[in-house]
Amino acid sequence: MSAKIEDQVRWQDYIRDIPDFPKPGIVFKDITPLLANGDAFAAVVSELACHVGSDVDAIVGIESRGFIFGAALAQQLGLGLITVRKPGKLPADVHSVEYELEYGVDRLEIHRDALSEGHKVVIVDDLLATGGTASATAKLVKKLGAEVEGCLFVIELSFLNGANALEGIPVHSLMHVE
Repeated sequence: MSAKIEDQVRWQDYIRDIPDFPKPGIVFKDITPLLANGDAFAAVVSELACHVGSDVDAIVGIESRGFIFGAALAQQLGLGLITVRKPGKLPADVHSVEYELEYGVDRLEIHRDALSEGHKVVIVDDLLATGGTASATAKLVKKLGAEVEGCLFVIELSFLNGANALEGIPVHSLMHVE
C-alpha cells in the first residue's frame, strides 16, 4: 500500500453486518466489501503477516474463505499454501477428521503428503466462531507430524469462546466481536 499513514484505509470499515443471515437472529459478518477494495484487502494481509514467525514453513488455509486470506498471505511471505477441504474435493490420498457442528457432524480432509514431520505452519481463516473447524484443521496438521505455530483470523466472535477449542494453540484475531 503506497498511501501515507494518515491516508491509509481502515479495513474494518469494509466489513458489513447482514442481519438475520443465514437465519433470524444471526448477524453475518460480510467480508466481500473488504475483498473488493484492494487497499483494504492488502492492509488485512499485511496485518496478518505481522503475526507469522520467521520459522514457519507453510500457511494452511481452511475452505473456503481461508483460501483467500491464506493464499495472499503465503504469497506475501514467500511460503506455500496447504489447503484443508471439505470431503471429496482433494484428488490424492487424504487424512480426514470429523468434527461437531451445532447442527450435526462435518468432515475435513488434507492430502497425506501435504506436510511432513517437523514442518511448522500457521492456520488461517476469515472467522473464528466456536473453533470446531480450526480445531479439526489443527488435528489434521498434527496427524501429518507437523506443528501448529498459531492460528490467524480476520474476525473472532469472542462471545463464542472459540479460542478455547484450540487447546493452547496461540490465536491472533485482527477484529474481536464481543
